Amino acid sequence: MVTLRALTLDDAPALTRIYSGASVRYTTGRALPLDQAQEKIRSALARAAETPRAQWSWGILAADEMIGLIALRRRSPVMGTISYILRDDTWGGGYATNAAEQVVAFAFATAGLERVEAMHHPANPASGRVLAKAGFTHTGTTDQPAADGSAVPYETYAIRHQTS
Repeated sequence: MVTLRALTLDDAPALTRIYSGASVRYTTGRALPLDQAQEKIRSALARAAETPRAQWSWGILAADEMIGLIALRRRSPVMGTISYILRDDTWGGGYATNAAEQVVAFAFATAGLERVEAMHHPANPASGRVLAKAGFTHTGTTDQPAADGSAVPYETYAIRHQTS
């Protein structure tokens, strides 16, 4: 359904479109200007060259068009986290679920992780459905700081590598 590929600097305009409108409501709340999109990509490319590698970032493509971004971050030798964002006009098509499934498979088969965690803003239950469909189990909540200094109880999820 979707293809994941490494980012290039040519993706900056697509990234500004992804990080705009309703898509940023539960993240920073601010659109990503072109210069910041370019810096985000440069940073991802620099992390891709690190050894040992601690982070992977991919563009999410549907019909050869970049519609989202997904990242895997190694938090310990055996545990990682994923995060994703899709352009708001692509929500509800199963793209995030498919991308999350691909990244989890990569995390277990290639990155050698045993557990992957994720979380979402409590006002964004659709993201929780994405995680559940991708095989994650709801594990509770964790307080995350809000812009006003208060704490927001984000929903947390995890998936473990199943060995035979």
